[in-house]
Amino acid sequence: MILTTERLTLSPFTEDDWPFFLALRQSQDVMRFMGTIASEEDIRTLFISRLNDRQARVIRDKNGQSVGDIGLSISSQNPQEADVGYAIAPFAQGKGFASEAVKALRDYAFTHTWVTALNAWVLAENQGSVRLLEKLGFTRTQVLEKGYTINGVDYDDWAYRLEKT
Repeated sequence: MILTTERLTLSPFTEDDWPFFLALRQSQDVMRFMGTIASEEDIRTLFISRLNDRQARVIRDKNGQSVGDIGLSISSQNPQEADVGYAIAPFAQGKGFASEAVKALRDYAFTHTWVTALNAWVLAENQGSVRLLEKLGFTRTQVLEKGYTINGVDYDDWAYRLEKT
């Protein structure tokens, strides 16, 4: 299913998305809040999993340019819950694309799946994502002090939750 918003299209991954996905996952600006930059082989493995994931989507602007990716990970143990994750290319950050994409995915999840609660994990230092989640009504539910390590540095990891109303 393709999701559309005023400015964006969220569509399933295709093989043509590989160069963008690789560049996104090799970007220090993107990965600084997500994890250590993996080898190209490991990024390719992740990309293949996105190709086969019905809930993973590429975010494109109305001109068709890829600006990020987003996805739901529906819990196999509790299909009423899903984790949401997203990454926006540096050139597209600060333009509201992530907020628009998360809203679209939220609406899709709450109307077309059994999901009644979304969870998101964000590093405390990622204040852009913190503001985005809080603006969309997510509530911080947990703080894992020094709970996430990137390149040998420990960061506080915050859990957020949004329940269907």
